[in-house]
Amino acid sequence: MTALAHTLFRRAALCAVLPCLLVACGKQDGGGAATAASSATAAADKVYVVGTDAAYAPFESQNEKGEIVGFDIDVVKAVAAKAGIEVRFVNTPWEGIFNALKQGDRDLLVSSITITDERKQSMDFSDPYFDAHQLIAVKTDSKIARFEDLKSLKVGVQTGTTGDDAVSKLQGKNSTDIKRFESTPLALKELETGGVDAVVADNGVVVNYVKNNAGNKFRTVNDPAFAPEQYGIAVKKGNADLLGKPAIEHAGVDSQIEPRTAPSRQRRVLLD
Repeated sequence: MTALAHTLFRRAALCAVLPCLLVACGKQDGGGAATAASSATAAADKVYVVGTDAAYAPFESQNEKGEIVGFDIDVVKAVAAKAGIEVRFVNTPWEGIFNALKQGDRDLLVSSITITDERKQSMDFSDPYFDAHQLIAVKTDSKIARFEDLKSLKVGVQTGTTGDDAVSKLQGKNSTDIKRFESTPLALKELETGGVDAVVADNGVVVNYVKNNAGNKFRTVNDPAFAPEQYGIAVKKGNADLLGKPAIEHAGVDSQIEPRTAPSRQRRVLLD
């Protein structure tokens, strides 16, 4: 078990998730000054749309009122408040979330998104704000003890995730034993009904699901073979307005995030 209190606050500091929005300044004539003032007003009035696939408690999910809540949401709200900008969260299905960013329908993405070299080719990321890794969920009576044991078994994953990547490397991308789902909870439901032998997904989501669905009689299997991962907030490639020089101090972010995460949120965001 990771020393959560230290990890949570250290990584949640975000280091440089959102810089202050910079308005061009310099020696200008009257017309230039008016344009600059107009630009500043537009920047101040802008509401940044944040895309998130709200199906991954405790990071992002919808409560009984339909509100999007979770650790990732609290982090972005705190950072936005510190940067003096306004954000609006929009539930966005995972299968279309990256395209929505590319097309400009979303300004930022926060959705337990692992920073990978492949993703960095098409989008930019904040500094990492959370450490994670893959974790295996199985039935309590399963004999599965390590990742390698899944090589010839039916495994559920969420399409296009790092869990999907890991299992594809183990079994082969076109393996008929890999069952891909739109979300991790759907994959875990399939495990419950016996449609798959195991599910591989992000550890925080798996741990939260297993702990809150004790009747399903699941257990988790951790394997050191899984590479460490880090979550980041994504912005459109080349968006210097949102991702530039660091402008948020660690302590300032921590002081705003801490009340929302300790102690109840710490118990929810468990790392196995």
